[in-house]
Order: sequence, then C-alpha cells, then structure tokens
Amino acid sequence: MARGRPKIIITLAVIVILLFLFSLWAFPMYNVWRKELRGKADLKEAEWGRQIAIEEAKARKESAVLDAEAEIERAKGVAEANQIIGNSLKDNEAYLRYLWIHGLHDGSSEVIYVPTEANLPILEATRQVQ
Repeated sequence: MARGRPKIIITLAVIVILLFLFSLWAFPMYNVWRKELRGKADLKEAEWGRQIAIEEAKARKESAVLDAEAEIERAKGVAEANQIIGNSLKDNEAYLRYLWIHGLHDGSSEVIYVPTEANLPILEATRQVQ
C-alpha cells in the first residue's frame, strides 16, 4: 500500500499542475470573451437609447405641430369674433355713444393730460381748486 501512495500523490500533483496551467490559459480567454459580450451589450443599450431619443423627439415634434394647429384655430375664432363685433358696431352710433357715456360714469376710463402753452393740462384748467 505504501507503494501505491506515491503514485496517487504524483497523479494528484500532475492534475493540479495541469489545472493551474489550464487556468493560466483559460482566465485571459474568459476575460476577453466577457469584455466582448459586455461591449455588445453596451452597443445594444446605446442603440436602444438612441431609438428612444428619436421617438421622444418625434413625439415632441408632433406635439408642437398639434399645439400650433390648435393656436391657429383659436386665432381664427378670435378673428371671427372680432369681425362679428366690428360689423355689429359699424352703423350703431347710439350704442357706441351709450358705451362712451357709461364709461365716463363708472370712472374706469383713462384721463389723458395734454400740455398747453401755459403748462396746464386742458382738463385741469377748467376744474376748480379746492
């Protein structure tokens, strides 16, 4: 039995040495393979990110176009309303006079001061001093 023991030890030592030599060759190959896979994954991720950015840009463009169309329609509505109001006020002197008088009475109208030769505003020249 003592004779078989050194053979087993030598065999185990050879196996360990072979495993060590194999690992010296296999680990660098594994690292290269792993980095290659990581590079491919990064490339795919970048492509997906680019596609997402393109789709988001298309959505923003479409949204801007639709917003512009909505703004155009709103402006058309305002223009039509202004035209209707303008047409109704064209030959309606009595209503315009009523609005002018009503504006004078509620006090919300603006007073415009125009300087004269004596540097007194025309509207102030006729008021009494209190």
